[in-house]
Formats: sequence, C-alpha cells, structure tokens
Amino acid sequence: TNAALTTLRLQIMLGFGHRRSSTVVDASSFADAIIKVGANLIDKIVLVFASPGSSMSLLSLLSALVIAAVFTVRKRWLTKRRVPLKVLRRALFPHALFTSPSSRADLWFLLLNTGCTTLLFGWAMVSMNFFSNGVIGGLTSAFGVMPSAGLSLFWSSVIITVAIYLAYDLGYWFDHYTSHKIPFFWEFHKVHHAAEILSPLTNARLHPIDGIKFANILALFMGTAEGIARYLMGDGPQEFKLFGQNAIFLGFMYALVHLQHTHLWIAITGFWGHVVNSPAHHQIHHSTNPIHFNKNLGSTLSVWDWLFGTLHMPGKKREKLTFGVEGSAADVHTLTGSLLHPVRDAGLVLWRALPTQTTVDPAAPTEALRQSRQLS
Repeated sequence: TNAALTTLRLQIMLGFGHRRSSTVVDASSFADAIIKVGANLIDKIVLVFASPGSSMSLLSLLSALVIAAVFTVRKRWLTKRRVPLKVLRRALFPHALFTSPSSRADLWFLLLNTGCTTLLFGWAMVSMNFFSNGVIGGLTSAFGVMPSAGLSLFWSSVIITVAIYLAYDLGYWFDHYTSHKIPFFWEFHKVHHAAEILSPLTNARLHPIDGIKFANILALFMGTAEGIARYLMGDGPQEFKLFGQNAIFLGFMYALVHLQHTHLWIAITGFWGHVVNSPAHHQIHHSTNPIHFNKNLGSTLSVWDWLFGTLHMPGKKREKLTFGVEGSAADVHTLTGSLLHPVRDAGLVLWRALPTQTTVDPAAPTEALRQSRQLS
C-alpha cells in the first residue's frame, strides 16, 4: 500500500531499518511509531490532492482553473480585446497570490488541518451515522416501523440524496451564522476572514476549534436528515455518491466552490442569484465594507440567506472590495496570531460575559449608619 511504501522510505531515510541490539529496541520502537504517524500524515496529504472526491483535489482545482480561464477569455472577447497568454496568466495567477503572507498562512493551515487536526481532535468529532441511527431509533420507538412509501428504489435514493445535500447546506448556513453572531465563536472564525488574498487554499484556513464546531454541526444536520429520510424510505435506498461525496455537492464543488475564494468576479444575479451562491456572493461575504458584514452565509445555495434575511445580491459589474479583518494584529498570519491568540481572545469574551459583582468595603459605613451617627 501507499502507507507501507511511505513508511519504508522514511525508515531508509532515517536509518531505522535494523535493530542492532536490545539496548536500542525501545528507542527503535518509538522511532517506528513516529515514522508510522508521519507516513499516515503524508498519505492523508497525498489523498487530499489525489482523491477526486476531496474538496482540494487536483482534479477539482483543474476544473476551477478551466472555468476561470473560459470566463476570463469570454469576458475579454465580448469587449473585443485580445487575450495574450501573458495577460491570461496574470489574470488567473496575480503576483500577490505567491508573495502575500496571507497566502502562505493558507498553505500551512491546509497542512495543519489535513492531518494534525484529525489526529489531535478526532475524539471531539461526532459522526453523521451517530445522529442518523439515533433519529431512526427514536422515530421507530415513537411511531413504529414506517410502511413502504411505494416509491421505486431510484426515486427513493434521489430523495435521500437531495435531503442530505439540503441538510448540508442549511447546516453550513447555521454554523456560519452562529460563527458571525456569537462573539465567542467569532474569535475562532475570524481566522478565516483574516485572509487578505483569496485563493482556493483559503477554504482550508480554519482554526481547529472552528473546524470541530463546523464538523459536528454538519453531522447533526446531515445525520438528522438522513435518519428521517431512511425512516420514511426504508433501508434499501442509498445516497447517490461520486468518489465518496454527495453527487449534488460534488457537482457544485467542481463548478463553483473553489472560485468562491478567488478575485474573479463571477456573479449570478436575478432569480438564480436568490438560489445559487456564486463566487461574487462569497467575495462580498469576505468584504471589509460594513454593509457586507454577516451577509451571504450559505455554501452552495443562497436560498437560506434569502429566506433568513442575510442575502446581499451582487451586481453584474464588479464591486471594489478589500478582504481581511480591519484592526487585525500584525501577527495575524503567524502560528501564534492565528492559533493561540483566538483561544486567548475567546477566553476574554467569556470572562467579560460573566456577571460582575459589586465588592463592598466592610470598613465603609452604610448609609443608615451614617444617618444614625449624624442624628446622634
């Protein structure tokens, strides 16, 4: 397997292929364990880019690049402007994308959240199946076994697929809303908004605590939807998946999701702008303009923002936007500033929220005592 080959390579490089004496056995065993952990992390990182169903797969990134190139070329052709290769390259890969501290922070957040977050905080993740089985068990206890819905296996599977996809997007909106509206959670989510240059890697710019909250909320929403759907449809129908992902979400991921964290103004307006969350929608969400704060919180759909009053419709003409969080500290793109300071600041939010108690100096006379002394 890939893991075994990676482990072997690391063993050769580090010189731990042989145990020479009993004195070295314990140290070598420890080294072997470290090597296996390292190999596991490397394999996870490789799978992030190699697996077609990964949110950061090279195939989905290539798809986004092709769409971006077609959009850019078409836009210039409509204004009868030539599209030299050099101009196209600059349009798709601006210089700041490679030189900005913000972009470098996005990269190491990707590496951190790919392996270390799961390794260290996997215990805090509740699975989707946990909620799904709990819902099925609860409904069965309350109402008994549901009779057959009478639908074909195909249409029952379609309903389950759509239900889980909608639950994902609603769960994303809810998680995003609470991250913006509740000050404690905002201190962690602010790490994502600190990005001053948007790129597909910005998707991975999440504080681990923000990521844990996000994963558990999605598990709750999607597991509940799956449990209700399976209770109504029975055990036979299955969610339609491609490469391990919900088929509907995968389509959106290959078409739009990566482009949401870019500088390309691709706007969906009119009726469909109330349904689909275009790249321009999400760029507005990252804007430092106060009129854009807490707007466009959905993932692939804008319908939740429309229903709950958080939609800011983009125009066809590009808006001048700046990204980031105003007033951010100078170390916002460093390990300390983006991992440790949010924990400190969130703690301060909780501390300030505690009810204040007025301390009374026991040596100070009460008003009644003062009046009694004046009368005497």
